[in-house]
Amino acid sequence: MPFFRLSDIHIAFGTQVLLDKVSLTIKSGDRIGLLGRNGAGKTTFLKLLSGAIQPDGGELWIRPGIKISRLAQELPTGEEQTVLEYVAGGLAGVGELLSEFYHLTTQAMDDEGLKKLERVQQEIEALGGWSLQQKVDSMISSLDLPAETLMASLSGGWSRRVAMARALVSEPDVLLLDEPTNHLDIPTINWLEKHLQDFRGAIVVITHDRAFLQKIANQIIELDRGRLYCWHYDYRRFLVFREQQLAAEEKTNSEFDKRLAQEEIWIRQGIKARRTRNEGRVRALEKMRAEYSARRKVLGNARISVSSADQSGRIVVEAEHVSHSFDGVPVICDFSLTILRGDKIGLIGPNGAGKTTLLKILLGQLEPENGRIKIGSKLELAYFDQLRAQLHPEQTVLENLAQAGEYIDVKGKPRHVISYLQDFLFTPERIRQPVKSLSGGEQNRLILARLFSKSANLLVLDEPTNDLDMETLELLEEILLDFDGTVLLVSHDRAFLDNVVTSSIVFEGQGRVKHYVGGYQDWLDKGGQFIGLGAGNTGSDSRASAAKVAPVQEKPVPKTRLSFKLQRELEQLPALIEKAEQTINALEQQIAAPDFYRQERSRTDSVLQQLAQAQQEQEDLFGRWESIEQQQQ
Repeated sequence: MPFFRLSDIHIAFGTQVLLDKVSLTIKSGDRIGLLGRNGAGKTTFLKLLSGAIQPDGGELWIRPGIKISRLAQELPTGEEQTVLEYVAGGLAGVGELLSEFYHLTTQAMDDEGLKKLERVQQEIEALGGWSLQQKVDSMISSLDLPAETLMASLSGGWSRRVAMARALVSEPDVLLLDEPTNHLDIPTINWLEKHLQDFRGAIVVITHDRAFLQKIANQIIELDRGRLYCWHYDYRRFLVFREQQLAAEEKTNSEFDKRLAQEEIWIRQGIKARRTRNEGRVRALEKMRAEYSARRKVLGNARISVSSADQSGRIVVEAEHVSHSFDGVPVICDFSLTILRGDKIGLIGPNGAGKTTLLKILLGQLEPENGRIKIGSKLELAYFDQLRAQLHPEQTVLENLAQAGEYIDVKGKPRHVISYLQDFLFTPERIRQPVKSLSGGEQNRLILARLFSKSANLLVLDEPTNDLDMETLELLEEILLDFDGTVLLVSHDRAFLDNVVTSSIVFEGQGRVKHYVGGYQDWLDKGGQFIGLGAGNTGSDSRASAAKVAPVQEKPVPKTRLSFKLQRELEQLPALIEKAEQTINALEQQIAAPDFYRQERSRTDSVLQQLAQAQQEQEDLFGRWESIEQQQQ
């Protein structure tokens, strides 16, 4: 027997039709991945299934007696509740009693309070609530949640974990999950994947995490221009069939448009043609015109490009033996790395492991307790903030991008603000709305518009993929791959990391931070693993799980002491490399001049030879630097 049956469901907000007479049946065992562009109506669809909203037309049948649990996209509030009280609230009826019981037991009580506590205990016993309390305790334990911590003090990642616990604790028949992996770290995502794979009911999930979707979904439903398209395949096979379907639709539309054009030419012929025309053919033409007008066009992709600044120095950041701790708990122990121009590096680790702390150290915003940081020359930074602190909620989209005037400078050229925002799929009407009315995906697209309107040679992206639709996410991947500057990327999106980064800085736990070639999967293939489920804390950043586990005592490897001469040479090498690079840049500018090859042959050959010598000199200097450092190991 099915859980849901939708028949000719229609939902519209004003002139925007989200569901256009859709029909669908959902039964036990269905694990549905719901896809669609930002604003297509995915969240509205989940609200419909949960009973939060009613359709404008059609019939929605829900199997009587089933338990439905919905995880909202927004982070939970409940500021005055503890984690334990908030999770217990997921048990309808008895959950409120358990929450009240927990609250009363933490208060100093008089006789009246004791009577109230006794009454609550009796009601819990009558409903069999103490057995349900075990479910709450088990869920809190399995997700390693801080039961007594107030919700208001939790970071985004921990708030998301708690919301997930609340959704799962009632053991529902149907799980409705809206972007469940947002703000979750990779260990928690892995835990959630295993839990959902064992779930026996029905699941409908909205997610941009392609690796998560591939593991969870056994069918895909795409919400496109008000219609639902069902595919009884996993995500990878869906991609193949969707391309075939779009190609077939394009071919059909092309043939239809060709016939329509021929009929329009016929109807506009001379008097003789109009006098002898077939009335049935005229009626058919009017029907074709109506069908063409009703056709809903496929929404285009965002047109994103990065304004590259002048090249930075060859060495972007050099970190030597960096260590840092919070309250005596080490988060970074003896970390060394040289970041070169063009590197695309992912920072991978649990929430609270210290990724943001290391970013601040590498950017010179935080002084490490031990070690040395050297920042390269000619760096122009663009920073993506996952908390969206760069946006002013009360201002319009237009005002957030350009405070005054109608033009902004993009790639050194003036560009009309509305035209530029349309590249990021903002309609003229949406451009004049306040930011607080935008969806999460639209807000992220606005941050990207702000970010990429500025010239930069160093991009620092902190969780840029949250709430983006698949198409924009894939386009962002292409942009970062083509970007000729340096990228530092913090992300829990495993597919995104594997597709973009060339190397990874992994926070493995207990203060151990290691650098690996390749992305997340490459690290796994080398036997990489995190310690514990979360390996993090409940704060906003990085006091790390090392509070629970003592740091690993690794035997220090003695280093060979360099002679005074070699030490002196090593200190001088960065300046020599920088000088060689300046020479190369100057020569390359000469060669790029339009009239360079109009000079005498001897002059052009001389410059080309100087460039080859300068490049060889720079390579020799890098080789010498590496040779001396190897002697120091």
